[in-house]
Amino acid sequence: MARHKRTAADLGAWLCFEDEAGQGLRPPKGRTWGRRGHTPVVRVTAAGTKRVSMAALICTKSGHRSRLIYCIHLDRGPAKGRRKGFTETDYARLLDAAHQQLDGPIVLVWGNLNTHVSRSMRQLVDARLWLTVYQLPAYAPEFNPVEGVWSNVKRSLANVTKHSLEQLTALVKTRLKRMQYQPGLIDGLSPRPASTAIEDL
Repeated sequence: MARHKRTAADLGAWLCFEDEAGQGLRPPKGRTWGRRGHTPVVRVTAAGTKRVSMAALICTKSGHRSRLIYCIHLDRGPAKGRRKGFTETDYARLLDAAHQQLDGPIVLVWGNLNTHVSRSMRQLVDARLWLTVYQLPAYAPEFNPVEGVWSNVKRSLANVTKHSLEQLTALVKTRLKRMQYQPGLIDGLSPRPASTAIEDL
């Protein structure tokens, strides 16, 4: 899928890492205070398969503040004809939005999810001359700084009771929007300088 083995710096482009995650109504477990010998219990509504799917980009470029760009999809559980998770078109819309916000070419680094490597996705990528794509190794979360975004979001949701998908969605959006205004935090998630990230893949 990659057109040229050139670095983001060579292209004058933004280096963007992408990843996706999901969160259901059952919150992540976290440590808290409680009486000795009495384990705190949080009662939640966790029936069914409802969940919030999240896709995000961490975008870096020398001389610019780091950016976090994301989109959300609500999965309301199994139903005929109802899509689950992100489609190729959804990813294309996310990348188009990033291109518009960043106002420059993009070097995208992401995993090997079937929707990332499908024929339809390759066609969408080829139609965008400002986009160069590289695949991460088969399973290498340590190379993808967006994993740190999900870790941060899920820690902030630990033990938090959500009674509906709408409540969960509002909380997730609040956490992600708060991170967008913390470029120092986004910088801290990047595992290596942007200028060398592509060369080592």
